[in-house]
Amino acid sequence: MQVVEKEKSVTNGIHQEPAPYSPKNKIRIVTAAALFDGHDAAINIMRRIMQSTGAEVIHLGHDRSVADIVNTAIQEDANAIAVTSYQGGHMEFFKYMYDLLKENNASHIRIFGGGGGVILPHEIEELHQYGITRIYSPDDGRRMFLQGMINDVMEKSDFPTGKDVDETTIEKARQKNYQAIAQLISAAENFMEDKKISKIIKKIEECAHQSKTPVLGITGTGGAGKSSLIDEIIRRFLIDFPDKTLGIISVDPTKRKSGGALLGDRIRMNSVNNSRVYMRSMATRQSNLALSKSVQEALNILKIANFDLIILETAGIGQSDTEITEYADVCMYVMTPEYGAAS
Repeated sequence: MQVVEKEKSVTNGIHQEPAPYSPKNKIRIVTAAALFDGHDAAINIMRRIMQSTGAEVIHLGHDRSVADIVNTAIQEDANAIAVTSYQGGHMEFFKYMYDLLKENNASHIRIFGGGGGVILPHEIEELHQYGITRIYSPDDGRRMFLQGMINDVMEKSDFPTGKDVDETTIEKARQKNYQAIAQLISAAENFMEDKKISKIIKKIEECAHQSKTPVLGITGTGGAGKSSLIDEIIRRFLIDFPDKTLGIISVDPTKRKSGGALLGDRIRMNSVNNSRVYMRSMATRQSNLALSKSVQEALNILKIANFDLIILETAGIGQSDTEITEYADVCMYVMTPEYGAAS
């Protein structure tokens, strides 16, 4: 009887899952399943826990190449990349990801991965030595539990983004350097109270007044097909205007309880994977609005980069929301027939 109670006590101790980590900074994580890999159940579970722990998750879905993931992470100014790989090519995949980030001056972006028993212990050790931040094994899962692994990801990714911008960053953004554009948007989102950064954003605003780049605003009810429509607009724009460039700001809602967000529009926008397209996903960071408070600053940054067209997409809204009209030159309301009469 005493032995049974002792085992029960140990079992209860083991099964106490840790409390969610409380991030000090806004953490943005790009999540995906690797190329040629349709196993997305694990990454879907992980990204949901990341969201509930306060992360803004840019989810790409399954079967994504290293180039897709790295380009997204740079354009989104992400803190980290989290990828599952069950297809057997993990050594080449993760090493190439590390190399490509380094090549693009983005080695500050952390890389996390997992692949169950497919990634062997000696391969995990080799990847860690190569520079991958952490590859999680089945033993890690049993020891740390899901929340413990996510806490580890969040803690290692908890650093500020956008804090180191200066006048040079503005000049790079004018030349359509996507990393510089991303860093300036992060600065506007995270550090507007900083005097130095506020001065930089003010200078961008003054320059943006001279821009004649049109802004197309697209809004509508959730699930009406805004992202799919934008994808088709992008596809036709790139075909019809081979020398033109396009900037996109896409806004999704922040969860009121956790402060996390799912920024998932890229799943439905396959046409954004083009060198002439820049896309930034933003969270509202305000539970009652369809746009982020930093949208105007983000639009100004895209304007000084001289994109030929800017598209602004809101989160799913009701008919009473008209915020987008303050930012766009032309607005489009997307709805489906079952929502009643057109209004």
